[in-house]
Amino acid sequence: MKPRIKLAEITVGDGDSLCILEHDGAYAISFNGAELMHSKASASEKMLGTLGVGRLNKESEARVLVGGLGLGYTLRYALKSLGPPAIVEMVEIFPEVLDWYREHLEPLNGPILDDPRVLVSKGDVARRILKAKPQTYDAILLDTDNGPIPMVDKSNKMLYSYMGVRAVKDALKPNGRVVYWSAGKDNKFESRLKSAGFQVKGIPAKIHERAKRDAYMIYTADLRN
Repeated sequence: MKPRIKLAEITVGDGDSLCILEHDGAYAISFNGAELMHSKASASEKMLGTLGVGRLNKESEARVLVGGLGLGYTLRYALKSLGPPAIVEMVEIFPEVLDWYREHLEPLNGPILDDPRVLVSKGDVARRILKAKPQTYDAILLDTDNGPIPMVDKSNKMLYSYMGVRAVKDALKPNGRVVYWSAGKDNKFESRLKSAGFQVKGIPAKIHERAKRDAYMIYTADLRN
């Protein structure tokens, strides 16, 4: 049996561990030993990327914000549905994750960080949204932490608070869409989105394409016409 190899590790927050592992050609990112994402369990990230830009015309000069690189599936599937005029801002809070992608993960999803449509930024996507000019983005895709209940960074909770939801709404253009990845159904978060004026749909997502049961939830939230 091939061993699981720790390729790199960083310390985040108050001494917590974030690392990337490889096993028999598959890759995972874990936090304090708990697996956050795995290359063989990427169906929900692919769905997030596809749904996030699903309302956009492929020929439009759309501006899209993606929060969280992970293993690259969300960004790749968003790019697959966007045409050459689009601009995608990719914001990742841990610069080491960007390095891990370039060094270890490009075989999974290709050189997406070098796509001419992609603007790579190191930083907090919540701050990017809070500081954005009104009606900047056609779509916002958020695959940050563990969803509305954060695991890696407690400050991520703000992004899913009423203030965060209002900031997202302000940053979206008319008819804009925000899509959130969530580890599970969250009724309070869903109500928060609706209270802010979004049309909300919770879409169950599988861990991998052949899974018999749904495990996660993708929330699409559209501004009303």
